[in-house]
Amino acid sequence: MFEKFCKKLQSSEPFITVEITPPHGASIDKIIEDIRALELDKKVAGFSVTDNPLAKLKMDATLSAIKVQNSFNKPVIATMSMRDKNKLSLQSTLLGANDFNLRTILALTGDPAKLSDQPEVKGVLERDSTLLLSIIYRLNNGLDYNNRPLNPKPKSIYPFAVSNAYAKNMNNIKKKILKKLNYGARGIITQPVYDLDNAKELIEIFEECKYLSVRDTAKDAKLILGQFPVVRARTANFISDNVPGITVPKNIIDEMNLATMDGEAKEQEIGFAISKDIFENIIKIHPKVHLMTHNRFDLCKQLIG
Repeated sequence: MFEKFCKKLQSSEPFITVEITPPHGASIDKIIEDIRALELDKKVAGFSVTDNPLAKLKMDATLSAIKVQNSFNKPVIATMSMRDKNKLSLQSTLLGANDFNLRTILALTGDPAKLSDQPEVKGVLERDSTLLLSIIYRLNNGLDYNNRPLNPKPKSIYPFAVSNAYAKNMNNIKKKILKKLNYGARGIITQPVYDLDNAKELIEIFEECKYLSVRDTAKDAKLILGQFPVVRARTANFISDNVPGITVPKNIIDEMNLATMDGEAKEQEIGFAISKDIFENIIKIHPKVHLMTHNRFDLCKQLIG
């Protein structure tokens, strides 16, 4: 299953994954039912599961990912945040997940603990996401982080990492992508991209980083462009004004703001049309896309077609 997943990622075929945010509750069954009802699982290569985004309490990402993966028999990328776990806990979780055949992992530093909806939460954060990538590198060589042999050795783990989509100095993004490739990342998932020129620049940067990387795994690594469809003007404005690492072109902001004057239905119609156009143009130049919709799986299905 995972070898096929990675081969599809490395091929010229379209490769689409969909992000799932677990519930603020004790069961992910409703989300699984919604995906199954839409038959979305038949249209994508796999899913990813978030790990307490914005430090807000959600069902455990690893356990949620195992249940989704078993439900659809498709690989699920489980996000693991450095915010909440030390290296002992990270290794323990990875070994346990491996026994349940959860083997695609997204290494993430994580949103600050100060954003949490839980009182007096303190982050662990022993290091950034490269610590988790280095742990996975050792596990794939049959060793723990202290270089002691594991018995039995884990099955191969496929690490992914993330990148901002935009910076005033794009060289900063280049340095971070290269660093993560050198730590063994097999794929880099970007923040949402809203501009074709931005997408082309990211592709160019990624290919240069692959050439510069010291790690053999980099030659088969792939860039996966994030997509977050915007169907409300206030969302577009919030992203543009408050979310680092993303740029929303002024013409999109203006068009969305203008659409609000004709009512909510028109606003959403225009927003979806813009999102669909961006999605289709991105797929034409780089058919490796990760959809983030805050569990609006109906939007995913409409975008994919």
